[in-house]
Amino acid sequence: MDFKDKVPPHKLDAEQATLGALLLDWSCVSDVVSYLRSDNFYSQQNQVIFDSLMHLFSSGIKGDLLTLIDDLTKTGKLEAAGGIAYVSSLTDVVPTAANVEFYAKMVLDCSTRRSLIKTSSEIKADSFDETKDSRVILEEAEQKIFKLADVNQTTKVYGMSDVIPKTIQLIDTRYKNRGALSGIPSGISKLDSMTSGFQNSEMIIVGARPSMGKTALALSMMQTIAIDKKIPCGFFSLEMAADQIGQRLLSQVARVSGQKIRSGMLKIEDFKKLQDAAGECFNSPLYIVDTPNMKLLDLRAMARRMKVNQGVKIIFIDYIGLITPENSDAPVFEQQSMISKSLKSLARELDIPIVVLCQVARAAEGDEPNLAQLRGSGSIEQDADVVMFIHGNRNANKESNEGYNPVQERKIIVAKQRNGPIGDVDVLFLSSYTKFENKSDDKE
Repeated sequence: MDFKDKVPPHKLDAEQATLGALLLDWSCVSDVVSYLRSDNFYSQQNQVIFDSLMHLFSSGIKGDLLTLIDDLTKTGKLEAAGGIAYVSSLTDVVPTAANVEFYAKMVLDCSTRRSLIKTSSEIKADSFDETKDSRVILEEAEQKIFKLADVNQTTKVYGMSDVIPKTIQLIDTRYKNRGALSGIPSGISKLDSMTSGFQNSEMIIVGARPSMGKTALALSMMQTIAIDKKIPCGFFSLEMAADQIGQRLLSQVARVSGQKIRSGMLKIEDFKKLQDAAGECFNSPLYIVDTPNMKLLDLRAMARRMKVNQGVKIIFIDYIGLITPENSDAPVFEQQSMISKSLKSLARELDIPIVVLCQVARAAEGDEPNLAQLRGSGSIEQDADVVMFIHGNRNANKESNEGYNPVQERKIIVAKQRNGPIGDVDVLFLSSYTKFENKSDDKE
């Protein structure tokens, strides 16, 4: 079909009816001002008139034919609005203001269709531009479409009569399910008690010095989430390959030393454990992306697709320092700030928790890390909803009898939590399996 000579979607009668209804009953303006803009109108005359009405509204002046014509005259736009005859005719188009929202939604629908046509033309032009990377074009296309969807989201004001019943219902549900987590469990019992699990729309930062077990903690949590609880989980591994992640997961689940797996020095019983663990992992909804130095725009695009196609409920990113920003020429501080804000925005957009691993500055070596030592940018500290650190002596293995695995005592420090307490959680790190586990109160 040839669209070359087709007129863009528009309904002039709906535009005139909307403006006429506002002039008939000025109280209706509050019903449409939250989502309708002048550029939603196809007719330039109607755009000028709506702009003038919005100027009256913002000035606290009641809009009617007299005040509208007066405002258009003062601004020198009366002729651009079609003159007195056209403006006066608007109130004759519609008999009542009762259906103003219906007319306004028709105007908005046509505007959306025109925007889609414009966006698709831009995408088509970009696709023919060989100087642009195809991944950049994809990300820009997704952003444009999502922006259109956001524009059409009408903002709703909630009165306390709406909020309180829903809040009481939520409290009642939690009371009836005492002990149940409202978020996604991490597998660390005391941590889950403090956070009630990882909450939707939150960005959680896990910080530590190198070799303190950031990836191990993430994999331990993913074992609980994806393998034990069967909750779909995404993992962006920018540092390790997917097969290395697979080896570490099998070591964790089977409780077979990672050194044995790497060296091949396995016993028959080890093979049996690994076989059972492989079955559990094979059927788990864990999805891994192992692109090194992944670009931020690619990560965002892939995360959206994982949410839609795989239905992931939580995403882990290992780690923030390996994400390539869109503007690599900017200072490092600005790059990290942009990445941090973008990941927080992504968590809200997808309405799922995003757990991001982060390096801690060298000054924290040997001491308990703090928020000021998050590497890269103070923006990470500000944007994160939860910040936790791993602390301990990485060389302090407990010597034990043959047949027992070396155990390290470590501590998870919850240094920031917007909606909950902060504090320390003692955990055990089983170095043979690179796995974190709960520490019993009576365990020596």
